[in-house]
Amino acid sequence: MANPLPALSLLETRVIGTLVEKQHTVPDSYPLTLNALVSGCNQKTSRSPVLEATEAEVQASIDSLKSRNLVVETSGERVARYAHNLERVLQVPSQAAALLTSLMLRGPQTAGELRISCERLHSFSDISAVQGFLEELAARPAGALVVELPRLPGARENRWAHLLSGTPKQEAPTAQRGADGGSRGDVSLGEVAALKANVARLEAEVVALKALVARICSELGIKK
Repeated sequence: MANPLPALSLLETRVIGTLVEKQHTVPDSYPLTLNALVSGCNQKTSRSPVLEATEAEVQASIDSLKSRNLVVETSGERVARYAHNLERVLQVPSQAAALLTSLMLRGPQTAGELRISCERLHSFSDISAVQGFLEELAARPAGALVVELPRLPGARENRWAHLLSGTPKQEAPTAQRGADGGSRGDVSLGEVAALKANVARLEAEVVALKALVARICSELGIKK
């Protein structure tokens, strides 16, 4: 059976990815309010590309995703909150949902990069485990959800991309040059992975601290 979902827009995938991410990184704040979702969609870190979506644009994406059952609105509160329904609608396990989330938020990545970027969503034992789930998503009977991209010139590994927005366009290679005119493509994957891990950890700590301060202010009746 072919995947019944139509192609999603970039902002729609950003909304879903943000909801899945925040469910794991700031569970006390999940489901998310519209304001929190806008902030998550427009984050400057751990996002590619960086967006500047308006509240109205995010709300329109939420409404579109609600019509496809990918987002649900919780009731019983003064402020509307939103949760994702990704795993049930796509019928994928949490490991696969973590990979799709990282691809939706950060763009095409190698299996090694995905293992690092998914660390707070799911801890994969090794790169081969990541590769196995990617291959399952690519060979999914109901329709492929990821694709392995052609290797870029000078790259050591192939990258993967999600297919929720249709077939991705292959990027044109861009060479970075150092101050001495030499190529800067010799940075090891380990160094890149370590930097990404540090950024992700610091980002998560900041988000957690913000949530803690907001909760304390609410309990004390202090307006921020």
